[in-house]
Parts: sequence; C-alpha cells; structure tokens
Amino acid sequence: MNNIPSKEEFYEALSVRHGKENQEKFRAATVAVCGLGGLGSNISICLARAGVGKLILIDFDKVDITNIHRQQYKLAQIGMDKTKALAENLRDINPFMEIETHQTRINESNIQDLIQEADIVCEAFDNAASKAMLVNYVLENYPDKYIVSGSGMAGFKSANMIKTKKLSKRFYLCGDGVSDVNLGIGLISARVMACAAHEAHMVLRILMGETDV
Repeated sequence: MNNIPSKEEFYEALSVRHGKENQEKFRAATVAVCGLGGLGSNISICLARAGVGKLILIDFDKVDITNIHRQQYKLAQIGMDKTKALAENLRDINPFMEIETHQTRINESNIQDLIQEADIVCEAFDNAASKAMLVNYVLENYPDKYIVSGSGMAGFKSANMIKTKKLSKRFYLCGDGVSDVNLGIGLISARVMACAAHEAHMVLRILMGETDV
C-alpha cells in the first residue's frame, strides 16, 4: 500500500507546524551543503524535514564503514558516492524537494559554479584549509549570501558547550570552538548531530528573517 501523501498534503502538514508564511520561505529557498559527512548529512536531513525547497549537495567522497556511526548513511550504501546515497535517503523523507548533486571537491576554480544559486551556504568540511577557503570566498564575493559554519564538536564533553555565534553580519559559527579530533577522542554521533542541528536551525531562522542568535 502506498501511503505517501500528495505534495499539497505534505506542505500543508508542515505549514501547520511552522506557520504558512515561514513554510513558504523555506520552500522558496536554496541551500548549499558543502561536505556530506557527520555535519553535512545531518544538516541535510533537518532541512529536508523542514521542507526547504532545494538542496545543493557537494562532496567528493564515498560512504565508508567508518562513517556509519555518525553520518546519515546505511550499511547497504557503503561504497556509494555520498551525494548519490544522501540524495536517495533524503527523497525517502521528502520526495517533493529538488536536489542537485555535485560529486566533486570544492576548490577555487569551481566554487562559483557550485554555490552561486544558493541563498545560504552551509560549511561542513573536516579540513581547516577548506573551511577557510569557503568562508572567505562567500564573504568576499557574495554580499547577499549567508554562510553558516561549524567548528568544535568532537569528544564526549557536554553538548551544552555547543553554541551558535554570529561573527559578522552574514557569518555564523556553530560548535564549542575548542574540541578537535586531534585531542584524542574522535567525532561522536550525538555531539556531531547537536552541532548539525545548530547549523540547520540557524539556516531556518535566517530564512524566516530572524538573523540574531
């Protein structure tokens, strides 16, 4: 039996939860998620459930067994391109959203083509140089775009240490700003998800016009 609701029923249910005006803003938005690991895959799930109209998913990697404990993939998807696997999972949740995938590594030569359509960019890399490159590029080249980034989510310390900070008019940073995988304990599912939830929630607030943290 096919119990999938119609598009109209799906968005009406979301409008009841979020308010019609807010839901229309979510549905009209395009968000780029750069990096589809623990942060990016969880951010994408949150935004799909919220009814964001379009996601641009960008990653060069494939699903590995070491990803399963904190990333939104399944054992049966090991070996798949992360963009393909995540798009498959997102369509199970929200078959009505538009998904654009790019199985590639972002660099200075392709970044413009990859993110120019996005209203908001989510940085979800695990490489410091890549993080800096993306944040700096957005802030220097797109005066109307917002970027939401993550830093500091490893280990078993309290999830209450994870915060969202507004560093400039269009730049937000989520995390504790301290913990790092190099300090010993690696990335733990629940704490990574907490940071991803901060990023996704800030995206929704920005789309609503609520730009304060």
